[in-house]
Amino acid sequence: QLQFVESGGGLVQPGGSLRLSCAPSGFTLRYLNIAWFRQAPGKDREWLSCITSSGNWTNYADSVRGRFTISRDNAKNTVSLQMNSLKPEDAAIYYCAAFRGIQPWCGLRPNEYYGWGQGTQVTVSS
Repeated sequence: QLQFVESGGGLVQPGGSLRLSCAPSGFTLRYLNIAWFRQAPGKDREWLSCITSSGNWTNYADSVRGRFTISRDNAKNTVSLQMNSLKPEDAAIYYCAAFRGIQPWCGLRPNEYYGWGQGTQVTVSS
């Protein structure tokens, strides 16, 4: 089963930073468009950002634009999400997943993605 492993979450104070990592379990992400999502208790899974396989195109949700940066290192087979200026409302479980399409862009809906792992918990609190 193709699945991603997310890491890097933790407890951070408001205004702080975290860097999340996403790595595939047993396959390469070199040719995949990868997105980050998050899900807070009682809320729908929210699309945050996506990067194409080449890394040439990225996109962000308005809620994180200017604070979060997605990047990838295909040689290391990882995708990262640098999160700055964190707010309490950023607290959630963060997931990465691969886009099912082959277009040079990314979808916004969770059902357009696969490889869901356990996620990594981010808590923002003083």
